[in-house]
Amino acid sequence: METATTGLVLRQIKVGEADQILTILSPDLGVISASARGSLRLKNKLFSACGLFCYSEFTVTTGRSTYFIESAQVKTIFHGLARSVEGMSLAMYMAELAATLSPAPPEAAAQLRLLLNSLYMISEGKRPLLQLKAIYELRAMSLAGYMPDVLACKACGQYDGEAFYFDAAGGNLLCAACAGKINRAPNLDAGGLYALRHICLVEDKQLFAFSLSAQSAGRLGKVSEQYTLSHLEHGLKSLDFLRTVLS
Repeated sequence: METATTGLVLRQIKVGEADQILTILSPDLGVISASARGSLRLKNKLFSACGLFCYSEFTVTTGRSTYFIESAQVKTIFHGLARSVEGMSLAMYMAELAATLSPAPPEAAAQLRLLLNSLYMISEGKRPLLQLKAIYELRAMSLAGYMPDVLACKACGQYDGEAFYFDAAGGNLLCAACAGKINRAPNLDAGGLYALRHICLVEDKQLFAFSLSAQSAGRLGKVSEQYTLSHLEHGLKSLDFLRTVLS
């Protein structure tokens, strides 16, 4: 039976001379593996729509353990990703994280929107890459059911302050005074705290609508990465490389 869906290509694995196995994030099907036979041939009907980070309309049929792509038409290509090693590396990391989280419908639709918007922001150079990395990590984890408690200090309920400690393992905040009582130093300044709350709590249309100093972005980036890794069963190869090019 044929199924029509849209999807973003997260990963490509070459098979033989001209075939590929694609990992696709679809709002209707979740994360799927799909065989794209002959798609590496330049004149093949699937060639243009099955590239990495292509957002395409697919017609697929179901096999025993995989899908088969019968037709595909490009909707969006993020040409700007290839302008820098840093941008492409961040996109690869986001794609691997999306595949690892492996969202099922209906969560898959929200995760797909987030990833498409994030790739657009990278492609068009709309925000600093460190800021986009933190946005994607925290929002993706929140959508996956791991939203941290970012409203106030867990111990005393304090909301405002120049410095807070974000506990990556526990997913909660401590004000500077309460953090000191357990020998923890603040790891977020006021800007980073605002950004943390913004990313986790605002509506989709406002997600990227804030600015952040380099210092605040650096601190937020460290805690967002720690929080992400603390909820995954294994590390991500793309993150290891990203750390060598993005700082």
